[in-house]
Amino acid sequence: MTIDHEPLKFAYWVPNVSGGLVVSDIEQRTDWTYDYNVKLAQLAENNGFDYALSQVRYTASYGADQQHESTSFSLGLLTQTERLKVIAAVHPYFWNPAVLAKWLITADHISGGRAAVNVVSGWFKGEAVDLGVRWLEHGERYRQSEEFVRVLRGLFESAEKGPFSHQGDFYQIHDFQLKPGPIASEGRPHPEIFQGGNSTAAREVAGNVIDWYFSNGKDFDGFTEQYLEVNQNAQLAGRAGAVRFGLNGFVVARDTEQEARDVLEEIVAKANPDAVEGFRQAVQQAGASTADGKGMWADSTFRDLVQYNDGFRTGLVGTPEQIATRIVEYKKRGVNLFLLGFLHYLEDIEYFGARILPIVRELEAELAAKDGVALEPVS
Repeated sequence: MTIDHEPLKFAYWVPNVSGGLVVSDIEQRTDWTYDYNVKLAQLAENNGFDYALSQVRYTASYGADQQHESTSFSLGLLTQTERLKVIAAVHPYFWNPAVLAKWLITADHISGGRAAVNVVSGWFKGEAVDLGVRWLEHGERYRQSEEFVRVLRGLFESAEKGPFSHQGDFYQIHDFQLKPGPIASEGRPHPEIFQGGNSTAAREVAGNVIDWYFSNGKDFDGFTEQYLEVNQNAQLAGRAGAVRFGLNGFVVARDTEQEARDVLEEIVAKANPDAVEGFRQAVQQAGASTADGKGMWADSTFRDLVQYNDGFRTGLVGTPEQIATRIVEYKKRGVNLFLLGFLHYLEDIEYFGARILPIVRELEAELAAKDGVALEPVS
């Protein structure tokens, strides 16, 4: 495959829910409050991070006893930063797409074009049912998500193209126009649309309509399999090359490999078994229930589920040099963005920016030089 020599982008999971990014009783010097997250967002954008992803959760689950709502939290972080793009995760079954499109356009204007959305087809049946949602089976939830995204795009474009109409199975829009339109900037005519999921249905939706496809943590072969299938789907949909790829990973970086490995083993050893088992039961239908068994968490072990997006599988554990080298190896396989979680966010993000990112940029420059490409400086 041809290597994309655009510099890798980095995002972090916003800890807007309590419990940190691992289901473990290990000490985590990470806080879910707004004040902490403002400090974190400002630190992240000054340490090379391009995006932040606010999690969506409305009720306690897998140790996340406290939660802040994702869209309002994202807007708050946008107002307190200058360059960071903030991705708000949303469930289509809780939103009218026109209302969300209007929110995103408003957030875009407030932030100077830095709003984005992650469309989450959903796995937490209990939460949805408790809030009065008719729970659809797996394939239908993804069909709803695809229609939701098509409506979002149509509404984003309505300010320029005129009133938008849509008659679908899930949403109906009658000659509706949103003004003002979103802020257009290089590389994005409207807020970027992200989507995660490992299933066949998720890969089809990504190929058909999505800007960015997020994968759960994967080893090299696991990521490559998804990359090829999503690109094939995009080509069939007349969107060859339109999808970019993000990969989830949990970073444990220390000065020596043994130190890093010891931290990882302590996280797993101190895992909260009740919370992990509760999470396993909640997500069982999300992956294992799919017809071909390809869905998220379908083959996750107890160890994998301690980091609830399989972040340990990506293998970002070790010294700065080891982690940077592995990151660039993923780039060679098609990763454009890393979505990262950390144990102690403030300390670990600063360490990442100071110790790991410079090596990544050096390795990227070396890779580009071999292909005779001059890299643009990273802003």
